[in-house]
Amino acid sequence: MMKTKTLFYGLGALMLLTTSCKKNKRPDSVHIGKNSTATGIAYNAKEGFSTPKSFKGQPTGPNLVYIEGGRFVMGSLEEDVAGVHNNVDRTVTVQSFFMDETEIANVHYLEYLYAIQRDSSQEFYEAALPDTTVWASEMAFNDTYVEQYLRYPGFRMYPVVGVSWVQAQDYSAWRTGAVNNDLARKATGGGKKGKKGAEALAEATAQQYSGGRAAIETGYVLPNYRLPTEAEWEYAAKALIGTQYLDENQTHQRVYPWDGSSLRKSSGRNRGTMLANYKRGRGDYAGIAGRSNDGAIITDEVYSYPPNDFGLYNMAGNVNEWVWDVYRPTSFQVFSDLNPVRRDGYLDQAKNYDTEDFNSLISNRSRVYKGGSWADIAYWLAPGTRRFLDQDSSTATIGFRCSMIAVGKKH
Repeated sequence: MMKTKTLFYGLGALMLLTTSCKKNKRPDSVHIGKNSTATGIAYNAKEGFSTPKSFKGQPTGPNLVYIEGGRFVMGSLEEDVAGVHNNVDRTVTVQSFFMDETEIANVHYLEYLYAIQRDSSQEFYEAALPDTTVWASEMAFNDTYVEQYLRYPGFRMYPVVGVSWVQAQDYSAWRTGAVNNDLARKATGGGKKGKKGAEALAEATAQQYSGGRAAIETGYVLPNYRLPTEAEWEYAAKALIGTQYLDENQTHQRVYPWDGSSLRKSSGRNRGTMLANYKRGRGDYAGIAGRSNDGAIITDEVYSYPPNDFGLYNMAGNVNEWVWDVYRPTSFQVFSDLNPVRRDGYLDQAKNYDTEDFNSLISNRSRVYKGGSWADIAYWLAPGTRRFLDQDSSTATIGFRCSMIAVGKKH
């Protein structure tokens, strides 16, 4: 009898605690509740404000990897051999974001070209075409690359090159629309008939912008794809999450996106193999036949070589990558220490540089690229090194990948 009473009281206390927890649970962005805590009016009322009934948080878009934000020391750890002092160490904090796990490949860009050829003007389509002549050289037989690299199926998963900063931005805008239209279609039942599909479609239709796409309030769509900022790119490349120790301590910095100063794998079955695709020395792009040092003479497929501790491939070597920032050698002197980016010549105007007399190439059209390439020596593989090029220019050594803000709790 005593045991029965104890069990009864125990169950009663548990039910009371559970009920109390349910009543005291505060709404958050994922579980917002049925009624507004500000007005008491029900969400999704017939003539009231609507918000998704079930929202599981921002989905991870195609090819994206979540990068948890934090503080890090931004800047070059390599010896400044050129004496430019354009990336001096400073501590900054970067918000959480998503980044493509690979560089954008030829097949991805061909998908884009196919879509805009159908839906855009001939002028825009022609402006989007990569410059395949970046492979051409009067003193080298690269004719095959000029004719085949972009479109031949054997190069489908190789990184797209010959793309300018402006073209990369245009691709990012198209990708945003393409992905979001597909997500909205899937979320609303893909146009299928039935009660569930009809309700979802009606809800999405009720919250559309005049542009005809599902509104961001529906939760069906993602924020914009874009080029990463220089700080985001450098933070993601260093991947210092792999050096975490107790509490907020990190055991060491990184010269490259991996540990140590060597460009070869230091342990395991593949010990001695190259960790990146780069130029080892004058005239040495690949090593000798039968014992190729990095497995590639020019670029290599985008999933080649081990990923870093964030799961990102080729953050050193293969191709350099465009980032958002306008280039200034003094960016480290005038910066925000939270999500830094240089959008233009603010606090360091282009007039400070003598471009008219060709004594400088720095202008508000100069964009940063990072990471090193198949044609670069190891020095440029360090995430802290930086170079620049006009935003309308392109080469056989520069490609890109996209990023996206991560929104929600603690981001």
